[in-house]
Amino acid sequence: PNIDHTQEFVQKDLVEWLNYMKKSIGFNGWRFDYVKGYAGKFTRAYIDGSVPELAIGEFWDSCDYTEGVLDYNQDKHRQRTVDWCDQTGGTSAAFDFTTKGILQEAVGRNERWRLVDAEGRPPGVVGVWPSRAVLFIENHDTGSTLGHWPFPYHGLHEGYAYILTHPGTPCVFYDHYYQDDKGLRESIKKLLKIRRQFGIHSRSKVKIVKAVAETYAAVVDDKITVKIGPGDFTPNTGDKKWVLCCSGPQFAVWNAEGAMVYSNL
Repeated sequence: PNIDHTQEFVQKDLVEWLNYMKKSIGFNGWRFDYVKGYAGKFTRAYIDGSVPELAIGEFWDSCDYTEGVLDYNQDKHRQRTVDWCDQTGGTSAAFDFTTKGILQEAVGRNERWRLVDAEGRPPGVVGVWPSRAVLFIENHDTGSTLGHWPFPYHGLHEGYAYILTHPGTPCVFYDHYYQDDKGLRESIKKLLKIRRQFGIHSRSKVKIVKAVAETYAAVVDDKITVKIGPGDFTPNTGDKKWVLCCSGPQFAVWNAEGAMVYSNL
């Protein structure tokens, strides 16, 4: 934001530097910091000029609160992120801060009814443009040693059960993967395996079947069902048979019997 991106020589220098980082050093993806500070069209110019395999923008905007409590409707918040992605011509994804804000409030306050918007979709960017939504629980600013906006510690298993089974592109926080407390790493590994096994991807289809205070449940691609929260839930209420394939503190995942397996790794 302290660089004048409107200057052609600045754009030229940045593209040259990115290509050096790509071709000489070996980087193949870019994380653009504080993209609120300059127009998305410049990010597109840098992406077009360097052609990375992955590009993500950090559009960290404040959620909407009333008297210190997160508003249920965060449509305007997520739309600002979507608008920025649109300014890049869809060439860059963005960290889904909307989902983080809603998910940690839902888990922390036992308000999982927040996890569905007025149209029945996931309430974050993942609900409207999933292929451009990068889901995360924590990063170096929100958690770790800085702790500016931390996810509830007791709800980490639930958080990962959500982002690793839903569309979008999920990220695992380094601190969490190497944290053995309460088996968090093992839960993450099991959930990652399920995502690969059943081919869940950034454009997967999600159907939310329950969203109340103590329970959230959704069916993804008609292959898996995920449930988070302390409330009771079973997907076996119709003709289709579901088999429990993973569970942990306040989460469970079932796969549809006979669902196609893409990988056993």
